[in-house]
Amino acid sequence: MKFSLKKLKISGSEPYRFDDYVDVSELEDMNNDIRKIEPVLVKGYATMQGDQITFHFSIEGTMILPCARTLVDVPYPFKVDAMEVFSASPYYQEEDESEIHPIDGEMLDLTPYIKENVLLEVPFRVFSQDKEVQENALTEGEGWEVVSEKKSDNKIDPRLKKLQSLLEDNDEEENQ
Repeated sequence: MKFSLKKLKISGSEPYRFDDYVDVSELEDMNNDIRKIEPVLVKGYATMQGDQITFHFSIEGTMILPCARTLVDVPYPFKVDAMEVFSASPYYQEEDESEIHPIDGEMLDLTPYIKENVLLEVPFRVFSQDKEVQENALTEGEGWEVVSEKKSDNKIDPRLKKLQSLLEDNDEEENQ
């Protein structure tokens, strides 16, 4: 999503509005959990004040992520509200302020900032809400099993039996 500085200057004090789909499928090839992502809807407006251009925009879309339990595909809808500030000043130094991005040339490309905001929305883990998938999920395998609080019936590991007797002795002393 590229914007011409001339077009932004022409809009003057009025906000320049935009609304378009942006292809961010490159995120699928990066080392993250995004398996698939369709083009995202980006809409918002840009205002120009002097040499500074401020973009207020929202990003809406759906990404496909792996379920943390079963690794099946889980659609994860998201909506991000973002604001990015750019400077067209030739005297601007990138070290001046980290929140203001410099503009090189006559075109401003918002796509890298859209991708960055989408990546920040990837959750740590997602779980499938599909009952059939949850019922067919593996709960044990060779050398492992899923233990939940419901299933736990306070069985004591035989290797820790002696420690349990110490706890019981301690409880008896406290009750006396």
